[in-house]
Amino acid sequence: MESPGSAPADPVSYEGVWRFTAPTVDASVPGARHAVRDLLGRQGAPIEEDVLQGLLLIVSELVTNAVKHAALLSPELAVEVAIVADRVRVSVEDGHPYRPTALETDSAQTGGRGLLLVKVITAEAGGACDVEHTASGGKIIWAELPLRPQF
Repeated sequence: MESPGSAPADPVSYEGVWRFTAPTVDASVPGARHAVRDLLGRQGAPIEEDVLQGLLLIVSELVTNAVKHAALLSPELAVEVAIVADRVRVSVEDGHPYRPTALETDSAQTGGRGLLLVKVITAEAGGACDVEHTASGGKIIWAELPLRPQF
């Protein structure tokens, strides 16, 4: 507890923001997933295993979407991981202007459920996700999860 006039507490050692880029190719999907897992482990983030698995699935889905749908106009993607005291946010940015929407479940389709899956995982964990446009005309898709489940 802080006393009046004292300086705010220093950030927790695992907090920070990290960003890396990768080519918009299939090999970047497992590479991004492994990089995020390694980063969280290296930083000592107190993330619950089930939240970590959901986050890694989200990373896979978002990078896969960039590879499948943005590669033609965006030869590179960026992944950013931001960790604060009790939350982790992952975002994937590409240079393609198309803003995707989460599709509804349709048993006749063999694909197109990636963003729906991201929305479900995020909602079940008590987090949030969205798509934003960048100033350069591309987009950022992000998901934020609590480090510990919110049941």
